[in-house]
Amino acid sequence: MKTLTQITTSILFAGATLMSFNSSAEGMSDYMESALVDTCKAAMSDSTATLKKTLKEYRLKEKTVALGVVCNGEDIITFAQNNGANKTAQHMSNSIGESSITDLAATETVTYSVSFIVAP
Repeated sequence: MKTLTQITTSILFAGATLMSFNSSAEGMSDYMESALVDTCKAAMSDSTATLKKTLKEYRLKEKTVALGVVCNGEDIITFAQNNGANKTAQHMSNSIGESSITDLAATETVTYSVSFIVAP
């Protein structure tokens, strides 16, 4: 009887853990979404000072943002260029640094994507 109770408790605990994992994996947190939208808006502003301030506020690294953030379906550098923000696009390009050959199969790349509408 004691073994049956332990098995039942283990199954219930595993089920509760799995349900909480699925609910947190469904979407990003409000903080993360806000950080990404603000970062995309700062990149679109064509002000490197605004971009740097936003990245500092959310404690984001320029290289990580340049390589991993997608704004409205475009990487952040292309997004900035397409919105006429050439200064911020160039700044983000410079943050990537020198090119190198990397085995993509051996690395895990994380990409954060956000879509938003700019109000007039």
